[in-house]
Amino acid sequence: MTHLKLRTLARAFRERYPATMTFDLRPKTEAGRRFVAAATDLIPELRESAPIADRDSTMSAQTFRTLQDVGIAAACVPEELGGWGLTSVYDWMLGIRALAQGDGAAAIAINMHLAVTRGMAQAYAMAGSRADSGAAVPLRAVAAGEMLICATATERGTDNLHPFTEATASEDGWLINGHKMFVTMSPLATHLAMNLRLRDEEGDFLATTLLPIDSPGLIPQDDWDALGMRGSGSQSIKFEDVRVGAGAVRKLARWGEWSTPVLINRTLGNLTLVAAFLGIAEHARALALESLSAQKKLDQPVRDNPGVQQSVGELEIELTQCRGTLAQAGSGVDEWLSNAAEHPPSLEQAHELMQSYQAAKWVVNRGAISIVDKAMDLAGGSGFMAGNPLSQLYRDVRAGPFMQPHAAVDIRGYVGQVALGIYPES
Repeated sequence: MTHLKLRTLARAFRERYPATMTFDLRPKTEAGRRFVAAATDLIPELRESAPIADRDSTMSAQTFRTLQDVGIAAACVPEELGGWGLTSVYDWMLGIRALAQGDGAAAIAINMHLAVTRGMAQAYAMAGSRADSGAAVPLRAVAAGEMLICATATERGTDNLHPFTEATASEDGWLINGHKMFVTMSPLATHLAMNLRLRDEEGDFLATTLLPIDSPGLIPQDDWDALGMRGSGSQSIKFEDVRVGAGAVRKLARWGEWSTPVLINRTLGNLTLVAAFLGIAEHARALALESLSAQKKLDQPVRDNPGVQQSVGELEIELTQCRGTLAQAGSGVDEWLSNAAEHPPSLEQAHELMQSYQAAKWVVNRGAISIVDKAMDLAGGSGFMAGNPLSQLYRDVRAGPFMQPHAAVDIRGYVGQVALGIYPES
């Protein structure tokens, strides 16, 4: 699709779906404004490709080429290395929200990549932001469209702190063996980032690695066949004696124990993920209101029905609650990170950061599900048909609660523990 056609579609989209709220969420930084504007311009194209990817349970290669071509994939890369220099979590969140208004599956997939590249940019800054440093190499590759990174921390029967996938020492480095699930975007990625276990003479560690997706012994299972997010490419991958160099595995913390860096990184990469479900809910709301503008019953506009008006009112209130909660969480994280740069945070403070994210996750995920459910009710029987975009949104939005950390059944207990001053060590 040509850039001229994209601009035409984007203009038509803005005319058809004008902003209906005076007080909407808006980016605060120049990099954030570029990100949100680029994402918003892509919404029409994403809405064209999303149903096809959903129907076939395949990823749209063109979608991710476009995300690279327009600069979104390099949003977190420093400007001097070819990116936009995005550092605000709040603005990152708004960009993911906009992408999800077009395609929730594409939004959660590229968010994984952005979470990894944000970490790379942080490492580059800590190394002195030297353009000739080793930390600059992968960032330049991302900016050039040569590197697209999928990420996973999920395995069956365990959690993020206790991975079973393990790196064991070999003569020239490490051998990796295990089985990861929900490796989102892996069918199109060039590289894979993941957590794993490492045991050596110093102890038992939680570690991380980044390796080429075509590494010998890395075996994609092509088994992604889910209820929703079918275009996210979240297949599982087996690792059978995958060889990596001695410096390719980095220790993070003790295996099974929370640490301040792990808590911070898990918060940053996943808070923005929650924004995708807000975007899905906003798309559903727009479809419902559009449907109501045309519906009639016995030649009377359905929108005049008091029950319909009350349901729309409840939807709007829930949407306002979700927007406000996520905005507060995003702004709070930016402020927290700014303070942490001056005053290194304690483990307890990192748990409090995670707690605020978990509370926001609960509110937004549950609210988004309720909003899409109400949109289905308002659309009537047409929303139940496979050809109606609402049917896909209804399935996609259900993916939010089980995403780690923490699972829906664990969130309230964790939030309560931290509020009581009980800070889990594992």
